[in-house]
Amino acid sequence: MNALEIIKIGSNLLKEKKIRSHILDSELLLSKALNKSREEILINLNKELSNNNILTFKKYLKRRSKDEPIAYILGEKEFWSKKFDVSRHTLIPRPETELLVEKLYLIFKGKKISILDIGTGSGCIILSLLSILKQSVGVGIDISRKAIFIARKNAIKHKLLNRIKFFNRSFENIFAVKFDLVVSNPPYIDRKKIKNLSNDIKKFEPIMALDGGNDGLDLIKKVIYKAKYILKINGILALEIGNEQDKKVSKILIDNNFRIKHVIKDYKNNIRCLIAKLK
Repeated sequence: MNALEIIKIGSNLLKEKKIRSHILDSELLLSKALNKSREEILINLNKELSNNNILTFKKYLKRRSKDEPIAYILGEKEFWSKKFDVSRHTLIPRPETELLVEKLYLIFKGKKISILDIGTGSGCIILSLLSILKQSVGVGIDISRKAIFIARKNAIKHKLLNRIKFFNRSFENIFAVKFDLVVSNPPYIDRKKIKNLSNDIKKFEPIMALDGGNDGLDLIKKVIYKAKYILKINGILALEIGNEQDKKVSKILIDNNFRIKHVIKDYKNNIRCLIAKLK
């Protein structure tokens, strides 16, 4: 059986499971099974595959057919034109979060700043920022020890470990130092709505990275409250938030001595991020 035939088998199975990206996913799974680039496979579609290759592909295909996200099977996700290791202990980076990185880069371009990333997960936000803010340094914290392990791996992969420190701790333990920028993509899903999420999210992504409490705002409130004590004067707080949370979060920010500076909409025109300055 050649590569084209096995890709078609995989694609048809995933299509039956109503996975929209069935062709691409089948190609990526074969790429993983053969340990070759997708491009290399596509220019050698007539190449015969070994039985071991086919068995490995079918193992990956079975996982994907059960809704496991392709990023977890591949063990990586592209973000900000870089590949980040991910696991089931880290949230999968989303394209809309790149919009936040882009805006923060424009705000701090050419400056030397200190950054705190609360709930760093894979480290994709802070490491992307450090890769373009060449003089800056940062700290990433997460309550998941296994997430911190992945974030540190990514810092090593992208040669940034000398400019960042990671801590397995809660942000509620206030730092002695203060930061120019606090950034966070905290859990913001209303606990009652988690059951309505798609299977690939609710069955596989870490619940602690999703569950924002009874109104989705529990962690957001805590981040805002603590941020005012660990930001320098005129420091910036950047938050990713859930759908239709912008008015409530804006009020919480204003009540805690912040001024809204920027609002970022995602690709579906929902307000996804708020950037505020400490007065």
